[in-house]
This record gives sequence, C-alpha cells and structure tokens, in this order.
Amino acid sequence: MKIRTLVMLCLIAVLAFPAALAGAQEPVEIRITWYDDGNESEVLRDLLDRFEAENPDIRVVVDVVPYTAILENLPLQLETGEGPDIARVTDLGGLSQYYLDMTPYLSDPAYWEENFGPYLQWLRPSGQTEGIYGLQNQLTVTGMFINRTLFEQAGVEVPSDTAEQVTWEEWGQSCKAVADALGEGVFGFAMDRSGHRFAGPAISMGAQYFDENGTLTVDNEGFRAFAELFVQWHQDGTALIDVWAATPGYVGANEDFANARLACYMSGSWQVQQFSQTIGDAFDWEVVPFPCGPAGCTGLPGGAAVVPIASTEHPEEVVRVMEYLAQEDVLREFHARTLFIPAHAGIAASGVPFETDLELAANALSQFSAMVGDLMPQAIELQGYPYNRIAFDSSRDRIAQVIVGELTLDEAIQRIQEDIAVGLAELES
Repeated sequence: MKIRTLVMLCLIAVLAFPAALAGAQEPVEIRITWYDDGNESEVLRDLLDRFEAENPDIRVVVDVVPYTAILENLPLQLETGEGPDIARVTDLGGLSQYYLDMTPYLSDPAYWEENFGPYLQWLRPSGQTEGIYGLQNQLTVTGMFINRTLFEQAGVEVPSDTAEQVTWEEWGQSCKAVADALGEGVFGFAMDRSGHRFAGPAISMGAQYFDENGTLTVDNEGFRAFAELFVQWHQDGTALIDVWAATPGYVGANEDFANARLACYMSGSWQVQQFSQTIGDAFDWEVVPFPCGPAGCTGLPGGAAVVPIASTEHPEEVVRVMEYLAQEDVLREFHARTLFIPAHAGIAASGVPFETDLELAANALSQFSAMVGDLMPQAIELQGYPYNRIAFDSSRDRIAQVIVGELTLDEAIQRIQEDIAVGLAELES
C-alpha cells in the first residue's frame, strides 16, 4: 500500500511539474512600437534588459519601425484595436483617445505630477484635465542649424554673430549667398517637409493658428507672409526644392545637411544625436538663435512620448514597464546617452551629463536648452492642442502644391481651411 501510494504521489508530481514549469517559462509579453532618430532603441533595449532581469515575469519586445509608420500605420492599427501595448509617438494629443490612464495602477502618481506636470496635459484626451496617460521622455525644440564651414568657405558672415536678432528675410539672403558663392551641389536652405516645422516661423511672422472662438485657422496675414516667403525661396533657388516637392507626407532634409549640401537647415533638437554620428567634426555645425519675424522669435516645442495603449490585455504589467522607464536614474541615463533634452523637472534642474566628447554636439544641446524659455505662448498652446496635426498635415501638403505650381497661395489657404473643417467635423461625428 505504501509503495502504491508513493508511486501515485510521484506520478502526480511528474504530471504537475511540466505545467508549473510552463507557467514559470511563459512571462507576459509586452510589445513596444518604436522609431529612432538616432540610437534610442539601442539605449532602450539596454535599459529593458535590466528591467527584465529584475522582473522575470515580463518580457518586452521592441519593434523598431520607420517614423512614417508611426505617422501613417500606427493610427490605423489603434483604430482597429490591433496596436501594440506601448508606443512611442509624436502626435501627442491626436492619438490620445487610445491611451491608457495609468493613474489607478501607479504606485506614486504624485511623482508624475511633480516631475512631468506641464506636459501631462499634452497627452490627455480632449476635455480631460486629469489623468496620467504617458511619459514625455523627450522634449524637443525646432530651430535652425547652420554649416559654419560653408559660410567660411563662401566668405559670408553668419548674421547671428553680429546681431542679437536676425529676421527670416536676412537669414534667407545670407543662406542663398553661401550657395551662390559655392556653386553647384550646395543649397542655401531646407526645412523638413512638415507643418510642425513650418509653424514656428509662421508664428514669428504673425500667424494666428486659432480664431476668436479657439478654432484652428490659417487664414490670416501672418501665415500668408511666411508662406509667401517660403514659396519664393523655392522659386528663386534659395531652398532645396527636392524636399517639399517630394511625394506626399513627411520628408526630412537631415541627410542633405549631413552631406554638406545645405548652408542652413530648419529642423530640431532631435537631430543632434544623429549629427554627432553622421557628421561628427567633419565640418563645423551649430544651432543659431531663433530667426525672427514681426511678431517675435520662436520655434515650436514638441517631442516624443512613450504611451500605454488602452486596448492592452496587460495593463498592470504595462504600467510596471512605464514606471521603470520614468524612474529618475533610468530616465537620466536615457537622456545622457541619446543626447535629448529632458522633460523631467528634477533632471532638468540638476542637469544631464550628456555622454559626448564632441564639443559641437554639446554646444548645440546647450543652445536648444537655452531657447526653451524663449518659446512664444502660441507655440506652446499649438503644440498642446490635440488636433494640431489637422492643420500641420494640410498646410504641409497644400503649401507643397503651391511650390510645384498646382495651386496658388490663395487656393492653398482656402483648401487648408476646408481640410480643417472636414477634419474637425469627422472628429465630432
């Protein structure tokens, strides 16, 4: 009897062991959809490897996709409920209806309010004034890079060396003078094919992106003034036409700048990490103060946020990953290694020990950081508006149509207003 009982117990143990082992070997899988400006995914993976070592019940898979996939494919995935558990996004408010409010799951919501307070509203769905919907892990500022080496070779003075404020018209003239002096293969100016990049200069020229009722608009003299100047630059050879005459959608000019084809390049702080790798010290590149217009001098804030997706089947595990990435020591290392400006108040106050031996990169980061305080109020308001991408995308594509001769500027502004009306109506339906 004793032998039979012992055999039965052993058999039960043997049968139970695979099930227990399978449970131990099957951690919850969390998928992150991510894009890179530089080395971010490499740094993220290193940090997540440490997280997984401390949390063996969670496995995090990072799917790195092109930035265009974040803009075009991710919204469709989220709409159909087939998105990831976490995503890195730049359309902060536009996708906010899909974000998970982490507040019920967080161990210390006050930490998020204290350190990310000004940026939490950027991630809240329209009409919401409370809730913690993501981690602003990269603060960006748009601004203009110059290739000082090209200016020196052309014998053209850099305007900001001698003037505290330089207008957009003055910059255009100087950038074109460089291209004219150096000849074929060098262009004066380019701007990323992006309505977000366009907005800062437009605001400096007096554009008002909201009417008296708070509704999106571009039908005003300030917007028209910069649009006219911008189109003129493409017509007279100041600007590299390939960027805005390209296929619809976002197009960057970062490779053209890195290949020393541009004297001046309007983009943003996220390029610093990439340029430290692609350019290094091959030529002297730097960031100049915001160019100015009659209304002021400004770029546009922005950045990327890591957001939890509400459709996840594992909200508790997702929030554990988010809390880890938001820890001050983890986030400080992320900024130091990726050369990004922090949105975390504590880190911003104490400073980031950026891991670069390249003085050009360090100087560019310092310049961008200093310009954060110079952003005009409308620029900050526009970035926080959840439906800003309606105006950004339409102005990008319609202004491009003017550049290639498909529309007049009057027709383009009318089309943008129509696109805004349709876009807002679709959101309300």
